[in-house]
Amino acid sequence: MNKTELINAITQSTDLNKKEAGKAVQGFLETVTGSLSRGEKISLTGFGTFTIVNRAARCCRNPQSGKKMTIPARKAVKFRPGKKLSEQVQ
Repeated sequence: MNKTELINAITQSTDLNKKEAGKAVQGFLETVTGSLSRGEKISLTGFGTFTIVNRAARCCRNPQSGKKMTIPARKAVKFRPGKKLSEQVQ
């Protein structure tokens, strides 16, 4: 499902029109992005938790040339599904 399909699904399941549903989805995405960029944890009960984790630098090998490379340390977003979501998916 992409963003447009999500907006259409929200429109069908609520009494919002497409424009309002689009604003709601965009507002949600901006809020989540802003919170994660500030290092905050987002917990949505029953759905899941978004957190920022630190990935350590590591060495690897380029499969084409065989040269050793170093992948620098970085921050990544981690999502841990909630109990309800996990149960419904299985």
